[in-house]
Amino acid sequence: MKTLLLLLATVCVLPVAAQIRGYNIQVNVVPDHQDWTYKVGETATFRISVTKSATPLAGAVIDYEAGPEMYQDVKKTAVVLKDGTLTVKGKMTKPGFYRVDVKTTIGGKEYKGACAAAFSPEQLKPTTVNPADFDQFWQNAISEARHTDLNPTKRLLPERCTKDVNVYEVSFQNVRWGSRTYGILCEPVKPGKYPALLRVPGAGVRPYGGDIYTASKGAVTLEIGIHGIPVTMQQSVYDDLGQGALNGYWEFGMDNRDKSYYKHVVLGCIRALDYIEQYTPWNGKELGVTGSSQGGFLSLATAGLDRRITFYAPVHAALCDHTASLKGVACGWPHYFYWNKGKGMEKQIETSRYYDGVNFARRITNAQTGWFSFGYNDDVVPPTTAWATYNIVKGPKSITPYQQTAHFWYQEQWDEWENWLLTQMNIKP
Repeated sequence: MKTLLLLLATVCVLPVAAQIRGYNIQVNVVPDHQDWTYKVGETATFRISVTKSATPLAGAVIDYEAGPEMYQDVKKTAVVLKDGTLTVKGKMTKPGFYRVDVKTTIGGKEYKGACAAAFSPEQLKPTTVNPADFDQFWQNAISEARHTDLNPTKRLLPERCTKDVNVYEVSFQNVRWGSRTYGILCEPVKPGKYPALLRVPGAGVRPYGGDIYTASKGAVTLEIGIHGIPVTMQQSVYDDLGQGALNGYWEFGMDNRDKSYYKHVVLGCIRALDYIEQYTPWNGKELGVTGSSQGGFLSLATAGLDRRITFYAPVHAALCDHTASLKGVACGWPHYFYWNKGKGMEKQIETSRYYDGVNFARRITNAQTGWFSFGYNDDVVPPTTAWATYNIVKGPKSITPYQQTAHFWYQEQWDEWENWLLTQMNIKP
């Protein structure tokens, strides 16, 4: 009886155990426009504060940098906040983002805050060159890849299935015999034809769980990996690959457009659509693609290359406007030419144009609907590149910036994204 009572007591305590959430000390940087947006030539006023328990911390010492994002030219150190606050002003003479980064050390721990204000962002234009043979290059690559049969595999994952959704690990051949793309396919249990959604991954090496939630609403979902390896192995395998053979894969082959690592990655997305069309209960109508960061780029690439895509949703899309840094403007991850200004990298610069999200975005049509979202505080995917890429799209589109986010999501942003996807598939959110 004593053991039973102890067990019951433990069960009762666990659900109310305290959780760690954020920090009691915060570095806040807030602009004087609620939408964080200004016109070129206007002056933005940033209020900096260091708070403890939401109360200004008098005497805090800060360092800060301010100026155009990635090219901040104002640097101040050991600034004392006598009353816990400081005001900084900044403006832009051309479209872009003015960013203020602040850090302080309290009790031996460093705390950071940031704010990037937009100046006429709707006027931003990308810098990348559009190669004359871009379309031919990719059409030839797709045609050549399709000479290899998909030769698909499909393995039920009963431990992941629900009463409404069957879950499988699938694979299919990509650019040549033996080169495979792996993913998690989720299909409604109920027989029928359904809209479909391809989910493409952010950067890194990891396993995948599949989009069971969206499938449960009445859709076919396929979440793919990009590295040609199964997506259901132990985490340690992916950790070893990420630190070993696949470390820095985004730079592999960047001196040759045919050897770039991203060639088979982009083609894997197109072949994933082939798989959906041929081997799933897709209804032949609504077909979307979505992803964040690297997945945002792959969403643009897939939509730009394949007219089967009817809707796409890139979130803080990486790999956009690689060459912007050659003109002293913020460039997209992985910032290929930022550190050395492209010196001695002529081949890489030329190759980058075939793998730039901007050039895929140029090819999106009026028959495809897009939803873009990103954060103004993102220091991985600068909002300069996100806005410039959005501006180049000619088809129907909408944009929802979540200004305070960096390279992460807010819950409201996630919910809006998911609801938009469902709406595009004629599914009630």
